[in-house]
Formats: sequence, structure tokens, C-alpha cells
Amino acid sequence: MQDILQEIVAHKRVEVERFKAELSEREIHRRVEPLLDFSVASMSQALTASDSGIIAEFKRKSPSKGWIKEDGQADIIPLSYQQNGAAALSILTDEKYFGGRDEFIKTARHAGVQIPILYKNFVIDEYQLFQARLCGASAVLLIAADLSKQECKSLLTTAHNLGLEVLLEMHSEPELEYAELEPDMCGINNRNLGSFVTDVQNSFRLAALLPKDAVKVSESGISNPETVKALRQAGFRGFLIGENFMKTADPGKALNEFISKL
Repeated sequence: MQDILQEIVAHKRVEVERFKAELSEREIHRRVEPLLDFSVASMSQALTASDSGIIAEFKRKSPSKGWIKEDGQADIIPLSYQQNGAAALSILTDEKYFGGRDEFIKTARHAGVQIPILYKNFVIDEYQLFQARLCGASAVLLIAADLSKQECKSLLTTAHNLGLEVLLEMHSEPELEYAELEPDMCGINNRNLGSFVTDVQNSFRLAALLPKDAVKVSESGISNPETVKALRQAGFRGFLIGENFMKTADPGKALNEFISKL
């Protein structure tokens, strides 16, 4: 299978240049500036304080499986997640591969979502951090696999300057050195972004190698409440779950039933 991550990142570079042509960097900076007077909800604090720690994901499509819920509504499902006990949300904003849009975060906010929202995309340019702040996100995902350590450090600094927290995603032992950058949350992705093979054991394997005081988040492939209990014992405080809920008729209800088993 072709390395999907490389393909996505190559497309993302082209896409970001298109965005800059449509809305200049100077103009997006101007639009974000007044927002900096207002703070956003802390995702790391929400996870630490939560009994469930579940980051419920609004994900309509995936590169490996195609459409999961093509008719998923951003004004219904995220709010239902909030009402059914999610500690935070993750909203996919990549359009080509995940069927997402920045507008989905705005729509969720207008519908009444107040809990932290993660801007889930492949961030390779600081312009995207301004996009995240503009649409109402609380935190952004940075992926070690598609950034050099220096690029990651620079983006993390800019995110913090914009009042955004950072979930830094790592997948393998060599990538754990990125944790030295002290992100707000350290994520372990159980899905290999090149092959899209998923193995939850990845989180258990790498957990002990992360800084002791890090807010640890396990991402992908979690479908059983017992797995969450075991991950919590291993030191995780956040559990990113999307497909497991999105493939059901009522994702909010599915979340509620999942939490009741915790």
C-alpha cells in the first residue's frame, strides 16, 4: 500500500497555498487578532478532570474505509456528544481524505458546543493554526511523522501564541523524542499513518517511555470500554474515539452507552 501520509502531506502543501491565495496571510492575521483577547477552553485540563476522558470524534470519512457517515451533521452529532458526556471533541477538517471542513467547528460552536474542540488536520504550515483559531478550535493536532522536530517546535510556539493547546501525536519509539518539546498533551497513535494498520498495544508499549507528568492520549482503534480501563491504568487520561461511534445510527447514544460501561 502506498504511504498514505506522504500523499496527504503533498496534497496539503498545495491546498494551503490555495487557501493563502483565497485569504491572504495578512488578512487572516487581522481576523484572528481580536479573538486573542478571549481564551479558549483547555483541553488538557478537561481530560485531566474528566472521569471518562473520552475525546469523541466527528469523522465522516477515512482514506482506508471511505465514507463512514456521509450525511453526518456538524450541528447535531458534536452537540449530542457533549450532551452525552464527552470530555472534549475532535473534528476532522481535512476535506479530500476525511470529508471534513473548518466550517464544521464553527457550526458545532453555533449549535451550542462549549467543551474543548481539537482541530484535527495535517498541520504543516502556521497558516493552518490561524485557520484553527478563526473557526473556534481549542487545540490543534501536530503529527511528529510529518514534521521535523524544528518545524514542530516552531508550530507549537505559534499555537501557544494564538492561545491554542497542542496534542502532539507520536507513533513509534524514535518519535518519542518530540515529547521533549513539552506539548500540552502527548498522543500515541495506534494507527500506522503509512499503512493504516491499527494496534492498540502500541499505546501500552510506548506509555512508560513518555514523560511521567505528560497528559497522555491514546488515539485510534479503541472500541471496548475494557480497553479504556486498561489504558487508564497505564497512565492515559484521554481516549480519542471516532469510528466506533460514527458508524452507529446515533453516535451520541453510542457514546453514552460506552461511558455507562466505564
